[in-house]
Amino acid sequence: MPTWIGEIVETVPVLDKTKSNQYADTLFRDVKTCEGIVVLENQHPIGLITRTNFYQKLGTLYGYNLFMGKPVEVLMIQDILVVDVTTSIVEVSRLAMNRKDEALYDYVIVTENDLYKGVVSIRNLLMKFAEVQAKIATYMNPLTGLPGNHVIEERLEHLDLVHPFSVLYIDLDHFKSYNDVYGFSNGDKVLELTARILKEALHEYDYFLGHIGGDDYIALLYNHDYKSVSQRITSRFDEEIKQYYNQDDLENNFVYTENRFGIRDKIPLVSISIAIVTNIKESFTSVEEIVDQATLLKKQCKMMNGSSYLANDENQLTKGSAT
Repeated sequence: MPTWIGEIVETVPVLDKTKSNQYADTLFRDVKTCEGIVVLENQHPIGLITRTNFYQKLGTLYGYNLFMGKPVEVLMIQDILVVDVTTSIVEVSRLAMNRKDEALYDYVIVTENDLYKGVVSIRNLLMKFAEVQAKIATYMNPLTGLPGNHVIEERLEHLDLVHPFSVLYIDLDHFKSYNDVYGFSNGDKVLELTARILKEALHEYDYFLGHIGGDDYIALLYNHDYKSVSQRITSRFDEEIKQYYNQDDLENNFVYTENRFGIRDKIPLVSISIAIVTNIKESFTSVEEIVDQATLLKKQCKMMNGSSYLANDENQLTKGSAT
């Protein structure tokens, strides 16, 4: 099933910006099903001529005589939606529906390496979007409602390693001990809390968030703003986790339960660790390299008491309380 916009591109007529509107008129008359023509400059899309807008302009008083001999760039719509072939259908649907009312049904123009590739009609986009949403629902984590491993793997495989990115590998510290003391029902509430905090911290960015399973999550940021996001996550988590403990445990700052060796011990309260891999200072050739580095960073991050985050472009751990 297609999940990337480049997989559903359609072919429509194109014209160089210097061609006259007579060429556009001929194309519309010859191809009755054509609703739009893409205007190019050196194979870069710069505008769109829609059938409706074109004949509205020509139908005005003196419109035919005024415009027919002029270049198509005079009548083209310049405010166009252009996306790369690797953009997800879900993201393109969001962008398309956020356009002005008069542009809602215009073609979405697709490029590859910044050169024109094709278009996607809104009808086809919405049909595929519905299919994708139905399919994604079958891969959602039933507790948090976040995409699970199937979708996570797909997103990682399509991660653009050239453009800016930050991969955040997130997990909870001492979560098993919390489950042992407070029970799985309360443990599920902590997992739901974590998912909510992550979504709220990421919502203003272009991002993907998935639930690997248990207390492990992964977030993909298509930028390098991981510090502000990580600080927001750790500080919010440290504040909100308090409501999931009784007063005695909060005052003690630990719970009594068995440690990993089966011996009753003082176990710290649940905290959150974030391992971050970015391409700020380092280049990657495969997703496997990113995953391997994230795994190593996570081990280092979990050695610190309390919530913290560590990125591959930094030399030391950062406490969650840092600002």
